[in-house]
Amino acid sequence: MRLPAAHERGELLEVVRIADSARPFTPRGLAGEVVEVWAGDEVREALALIGALPDSGRYRCFVPGWGIRVYDATDPDPLFEIAFCFRCNGARVQGRDVPSELRIQDFEAESTAGRELLGRFRACVSDGQAAGGSAAGG
Repeated sequence: MRLPAAHERGELLEVVRIADSARPFTPRGLAGEVVEVWAGDEVREALALIGALPDSGRYRCFVPGWGIRVYDATDPDPLFEIAFCFRCNGARVQGRDVPSELRIQDFEAESTAGRELLGRFRACVSDGQAAGGSAAGG
């Protein structure tokens, strides 16, 4: 998956559990509950994992269950946000400096990187919360 150039400035990452909704983004940004905050090496590892997601064919549902918000140390607004649908292999990226060609992407959810990323997201919540939504967890 191609990340915005701003990912290199990422120092803080919020993991967001997106409520069952057809609209993961609101005018205020990614919709959902922050379930964990990562910093330092955790941010670099997560972004490297996302960058390692291979491309995939696109399906139609796009009902994401997970997302991230990435911040740097200088601005209270996110550098960018990504919503992930692990059912249809779709990702939507938004942010002030995200070029249009990166806004809609596809990734292979069943790849090693995809399974690892979903596992990290699920580890942020209790078993009862992680089981909600789709069978793929989002």
